[in-house]
Amino acid sequence: MRDTRESRLLLVLLIAVAFALITVDIRGGEDSPVDGARQAAATVFGPIESGVSAAVDPVGNAVSAIRDSGERHDRLAVLEEENAALKARLGSDDRSRSRLKQLDKMLKIAGQGQYGIKGAEVIAIGAAQGFSWTITIDVGAKDGITRDMTVLNGDGLVGRVTTVGPNTATVLLASDPDFTVGTRMESGDELGFASGQGDRPLRVELLNGKAEVKKGDRLVTFGSQADRPFVPGVPVGVVSRVDPSGGGLTRTLYVTPYTAFTKLDIVGVVVEAPKKDPRDTVLPPKPKPTPRPTVTVTVTPSAEAPVDGQNQQEQ
Repeated sequence: MRDTRESRLLLVLLIAVAFALITVDIRGGEDSPVDGARQAAATVFGPIESGVSAAVDPVGNAVSAIRDSGERHDRLAVLEEENAALKARLGSDDRSRSRLKQLDKMLKIAGQGQYGIKGAEVIAIGAAQGFSWTITIDVGAKDGITRDMTVLNGDGLVGRVTTVGPNTATVLLASDPDFTVGTRMESGDELGFASGQGDRPLRVELLNGKAEVKKGDRLVTFGSQADRPFVPGVPVGVVSRVDPSGGGLTRTLYVTPYTAFTKLDIVGVVVEAPKKDPRDTVLPPKPKPTPRPTVTVTVTPSAEAPVDGQNQQEQ
């Protein structure tokens, strides 16, 4: 249609009619005279609208699903991170509980023996220093540590300090073959010397070759002159085997140490010796023997067996 005066007049007329119909429809409300026309238009164009909606909905649903999938993925990622953090925290708590338990045991030993100790953490094992059975701890000269100090933990004797740096120190473990400590038998004065044998029990040579010793007897450190390198009374271990006495000047024992040298974590360096020998007070309580059940067997005579009087009558 060309842009002529007549076409412009027709356009203005159509716009005026449209506004008039809208005004009539609004004022009429539910009784609007154009309601019938609206329903007819809905009848004609409704199926077309539904078809278009049905065609468009899968696309919209797909877009929504992609969006929801991304949100679910993000939520899963967040949950996985939270679970990982929780597991790490629980693991850390478990270790903290274990270390607190070790510290409590060590402080109990220190209190019983009246040892002044400096707590330390094991930060390395001996391969770095070229020794077979040594550890490195995180305290040194700045913490008052010097050579030839006794090292213990919550179970008993660990070793002695051999090398000291500003912030660290090296400890020779009691299991090292070059390690030797004076020992004393519990509830007696039998003295000896214990030597390390690696992962095997300690070897103890008693000075009295005729000493009466049995499996299960316990030993503590005898102590050194001026308490260096060993303070007295530190639990050493339990006798696991006694060699037969051959009439020699000494007697050989094999002792299972209280300390597990492959599981060291928290240790204490004795920086102040006790004023008097604690003797056996630091030893752990002896395990109570397991009671053995007593079995009583009662023999009941059989009812079918003849008594002596009956046997005589039959004869």
